[in-house]
Amino acid sequence: MQTQRQGRHHGPRQRRGPARRGRRPYLAGTLRTPRASEALRALKRLAPLTRLPRPTAGRTLDLALGSALLLLAAPLLAAAALVLAVQRGPGGVLTRSTRVGAGGRPFVLRSLRTRRLRLHVISRLPHVVRGELALVGPAPLTPAEVRKRATGARDWRQELKPGLTGLAQVRHRSTMPWDEPALLDQHYAEHHRPALDLAILAEAVGAPLREAARGLVRHGKADLSDTDHRLPGYRTAE
Repeated sequence: MQTQRQGRHHGPRQRRGPARRGRRPYLAGTLRTPRASEALRALKRLAPLTRLPRPTAGRTLDLALGSALLLLAAPLLAAAALVLAVQRGPGGVLTRSTRVGAGGRPFVLRSLRTRRLRLHVISRLPHVVRGELALVGPAPLTPAEVRKRATGARDWRQELKPGLTGLAQVRHRSTMPWDEPALLDQHYAEHHRPALDLAILAEAVGAPLREAARGLVRHGKADLSDTDHRLPGYRTAE
């Protein structure tokens, strides 16, 4: 009886034993080693560094609208660059100047050497796509201009990207009592939001169009004369 019990008792143990011995060395040799633990801790430390920053509403607007405008303006910019290359020769198409961006980081601002149709501003759209400029923001200053500015309790220029256009640019001809560029830029810094950006962009596009339309109307009126409206056979009194 004892022999039979021992046989029954040792039988199942012999069948389960190899399976257990096959799993334990694998776990002990991989997940439970100090090197594996160090690797897992290193990955956890690197995880926050590899997370990409979430785009803000302003950056999303700059990237989407800036890319679309650049695509539409590319043929006109290419034609203007070709004309400038013929007129000025090689090296005379673009102007380059160092400007200060958000956080005090300098960058080289490139613009076409022409102010016709505001192409010098439109040619800065690649800076918007790259993230160095925003569509709307304070004017980009040179390092010398930044050093001359009076430092206050809050340097809001460190917090904002300079813009392709801005509140000071669209209001420089207005009759507002507080039309100083610094005050307008500070007002924008304190109240900027996507709705205000869209309103400034609409004004920046609409103002040149209205000026061009008024110029055409004035030019047309100046060219008209009484002779243009006289009926056939009309004679002036002698």
